[in-house]
Amino acid sequence: MKGTVVLSHGLDSGPQASKVTALAEVAETLGWASVRPDYRDLDATRDPMAIDERIARALANAPADGPVVFAGSSMGAFTSGFASCRRPAEALFLMALPLAIPDYPRSFEAARVPTVLVHAWDDELCPVEAAIAFARSRGDTLHLVPDDHRLGAHVAYCAEAFARLLHGLERR
Repeated sequence: MKGTVVLSHGLDSGPQASKVTALAEVAETLGWASVRPDYRDLDATRDPMAIDERIARALANAPADGPVVFAGSSMGAFTSGFASCRRPAEALFLMALPLAIPDYPRSFEAARVPTVLVHAWDDELCPVEAAIAFARSRGDTLHLVPDDHRLGAHVAYCAEAFARLLHGLERR
């Protein structure tokens, strides 16, 4: 195995969601292990402070040693960024990233590692302008697509972008 990808689903979703499933298939095809923590019990509380438990669960699912890539969609992207600050990561793959969560006291943070974002022009929950500003401030790769927050019309596109990220890590 080349390493492990920790795939975090969004709120009102689950570990079998279409985007994280597509990314898991890509990872495994390319020789990476993948894990998909289940956050549904935490998400059911609707307590913003459960985000800290989400981050802890993502970290608990990452191996102590070896290369790790954190990836996620929406709340899963938010979780992945914070996890990357506490456990060294090779890269981040963030879809429909919120830069702030109402009533959560911390601003979004992410390790300065190769990062790819996929965001929808018409995201009704996470303003595209915030994603653009975040990516610009770090020099991250940003893919903007004509879709809504769920990126439902771009699951295959997200998988292809993720494959390019993993291939890029192999070339380093």
